[in-house]
Amino acid sequence: MPITVGHDSAKTRKTLTVGSSSLAYYSIPAAEAAGLGDFARLPAALKVVLENMLRFEDGKTVSVDDIKAFSEWADNGGQNPREIAYRPARVLMQDFTGVPAVVDLAAMRDGIVALGGDPQKINPLNPVDLVIDHSVMIDEFGNPRAFQMNVDREYERNMERYVFLKWGQNAFNNFRVVPPGTGICHQVNLEYLAQVVWSDKDQNGEEVAYPDTLVGTDSHTTMVNGAAVLGWGVGGIEAEAAMLGQPISMLIPEVVGFKLTGQMVEGTTATDLVLKVVEMLRAHGVVGKFVEFYGEGLDHLPLADRATIGNMAPEYGATCGFFPIDAETLRYMRTTGRDEERIALVEAYAKENGFWRGADYNPVYTSTLELDMGTIVPAISGPKRPQDYVALDVAAPTFAQWVEGQRSAKDASPKEEVRWEGEGGQPEPADIPGDTGHHKRGYVKTDEGHYQLHDGSIVIASITSCTNTSNPYVMIGAGLVARKARALGLTRKPWVKTSLAPGSQVVSAYLEAANLQEDLDAIGFNLVGYGCTTCIGNSGPLEPEISKAINDYDLIATSILSGNRNFEGRISPDVRANYLASPPLVVAYSLVGDMNVDITREPLGQDQNGKDVYLKDIWPSQAEIAELVEATVTREAFMSKYADVFKGDEKWQGVEVTDSQTYDWPPSSTYVQNPPYFKGMSKDPGVITNLENAKVLAILGDMVTTDHISPAGSFKESTPAGRYLVERQVPVREFNSYGSRRGNHEVMMRGTFANIRIKNEMLDGVEGGYTKGPDGEQAAIYDAAMAHQENGTPLVIFAGEQYGAGSSRDWAAKGTALLGVKAVIAESFERIHRSNLVGMGVIPFEFTGGDSRKSLGLTGDETVSISGLDTIQPLQEVPCTITMGDGSVKEIMIKCRIDTAIEIEYIEHGGVLHYVLRNLAKAS
Repeated sequence: MPITVGHDSAKTRKTLTVGSSSLAYYSIPAAEAAGLGDFARLPAALKVVLENMLRFEDGKTVSVDDIKAFSEWADNGGQNPREIAYRPARVLMQDFTGVPAVVDLAAMRDGIVALGGDPQKINPLNPVDLVIDHSVMIDEFGNPRAFQMNVDREYERNMERYVFLKWGQNAFNNFRVVPPGTGICHQVNLEYLAQVVWSDKDQNGEEVAYPDTLVGTDSHTTMVNGAAVLGWGVGGIEAEAAMLGQPISMLIPEVVGFKLTGQMVEGTTATDLVLKVVEMLRAHGVVGKFVEFYGEGLDHLPLADRATIGNMAPEYGATCGFFPIDAETLRYMRTTGRDEERIALVEAYAKENGFWRGADYNPVYTSTLELDMGTIVPAISGPKRPQDYVALDVAAPTFAQWVEGQRSAKDASPKEEVRWEGEGGQPEPADIPGDTGHHKRGYVKTDEGHYQLHDGSIVIASITSCTNTSNPYVMIGAGLVARKARALGLTRKPWVKTSLAPGSQVVSAYLEAANLQEDLDAIGFNLVGYGCTTCIGNSGPLEPEISKAINDYDLIATSILSGNRNFEGRISPDVRANYLASPPLVVAYSLVGDMNVDITREPLGQDQNGKDVYLKDIWPSQAEIAELVEATVTREAFMSKYADVFKGDEKWQGVEVTDSQTYDWPPSSTYVQNPPYFKGMSKDPGVITNLENAKVLAILGDMVTTDHISPAGSFKESTPAGRYLVERQVPVREFNSYGSRRGNHEVMMRGTFANIRIKNEMLDGVEGGYTKGPDGEQAAIYDAAMAHQENGTPLVIFAGEQYGAGSSRDWAAKGTALLGVKAVIAESFERIHRSNLVGMGVIPFEFTGGDSRKSLGLTGDETVSISGLDTIQPLQEVPCTITMGDGSVKEIMIKCRIDTAIEIEYIEHGGVLHYVLRNLAKAS
């Protein structure tokens, strides 16, 4: 489909000749020559946004003043928070967030028909790629059957969703689906979809070159920043609006420069580097900001390592973590099979338009940090947050100290012992390294023998997630650790559930070419699927005996994974401590099966001769890794594996769908239901009204993540969501996960605030999704919210700092809205969730003047009114009246986090999709 640009000005539109081809492009140097400003010292990340302004300048949505604002940004030391309208070139989705997005598009088609419009008006104007990667679950592991059995179960569980997605692929323009079993969306994007510099015909039929940009419905869309492609995560709501031609309203961001010097030393990995970067940037504060990496250290940093750092931008809180185009970008494009003409275009365009990182690259930044990569040491992060950095040599005592804190905070007495039946009796208690008398222990018998479990026993060791499986250096490193361990007779401990889930089929190709997959298989890291698996909470069930022992003895079980997220309740309902680590360390920890062991000093086990084996004995050198990467990670492998990326296997090809413009919603489906957002919608928007006499649904603490608000993992039959499915004759074995049921608003409403580890401060010491109902008694949050809705009572939520951190999931906002919450009042918000709340018509507010839920002494018995909303302006402070449970009244001022003028319109319409739908209906 031709691209549409805002104007055809001879001042900034120039011609670029590459080989025998000539393309138009919008020139930043030409804009300078035309007197629009001085842009030479802008960071490359911001130049991408500036080019977008030049290309779409029309005097209305984008003005000349918007362009000049970028020069003023540089003059003002990297600050000029002007509102701009940004249009990304494409959209990336995965199935957990993609299914509800396509559900919304299908519902919008029904909605526009009801308003008298044309359903074909609801069509993506920008290209959309949806990669099915979040649905495979690790039911089977540690054997050669694991991959096929998990794939078979994936199709059994998810056929309704796959039928729906395949219908969407046929019904909508510009919408492609990458079938299950291909890889993780961010890795497929990095290795295949992304082009760095794009080209397409404009409305005049002329070929135009422009930077490859995107937004994605997954927060780790930022991974592609490592390849100089500007992209970041947005909620599905915002992505849908972008698909339908709505520009993204944003403020010109601050850009933090992160200077890298030196180079990595022996024994360290890109994972160790990124965990340090996360810690430093979280401390610096980069929420809502761009981060750009620069410095001579980039000369020694492979693009795979850059992608690892870009991937974890959500963990350090930034909008993106960008690396400019340089020679390494071109090398990676060539290795991964990009066309030589494309590579030539990227180089010519970057050098001509000021995007190239040369030796003299020295832009203006809002602020800067610096890190010598030679100082990086092996590390892990945990047990609850990615920024909880722990150097490996102090990991064991740090964990023991954390356990002591957990146990001393509550009754540490062990439960009554649960003994197994049969021969052998109960073993003598084994010592627990680092135990200060607080660790609990328990006993279990499985087919692999009987043994002691205790606080710190590692029950999951998973090589998972695009963050690391996209990086051949750490994956080859993990294979070499497995090879050396196998040669010495070491293997995983029997209580450790091991798994290998690469982010693309290319990983399997080079592991097999290096003969390393056989070594990984030998110690239990068999291929379980191509997808997110453990990182998204699809770790699958533990063996029943192990799960029972953990819960019977109230043990703090542990996981170690090569992912990017380790929030409470995310990885497994049986696991309370989760650590992020490099793939080689995941393998090493599986050999000892215990977080209490100091693997930098203590033996991992004994070889065939009874000799102690240490980590240094099985750790590969950088030269060993580089040699195998050079030999096995080839251009041919990438070209072969991506040759038929949209075709899929026989199972996908066998999915049958009907051809129709609107979707025939199956009434009995428990996966896909027509949501209520647009039913009975009027042709005209409403007005913003003051909030009167709202009740408190929850009072939440700091760093409440979107995993807390809308969990993605499994749930039990006793939960509101479980009861809903049981009432519809869905057996517990078929529950699947919250993430897989995001196409059904009935399940997701019931799952909102239902994380097993969330703590509502209205209740004393209670974990899980509970609150006080209208009668003052403890009730499930869903049940209480429905009771308040029946009474016509609006609801508010109070929270601490960094509310809504983590994943970009739109259901954290959708569920909040459907429960009847009208406002969230927090100390601060993470970027994506704030935007999602606005997109669903929920108004975010921030405390001011040092007020907080604690300083105000809130208990949940209050009634809340907010005035000034009928005349609200962006970022305005408004009065909030809190009537306490004893009848006393507190008046405070709170800051409205409707950040831009267009967002006020979204709230007036009831949400951004309502805004778009009404405009499209009028246009048709």
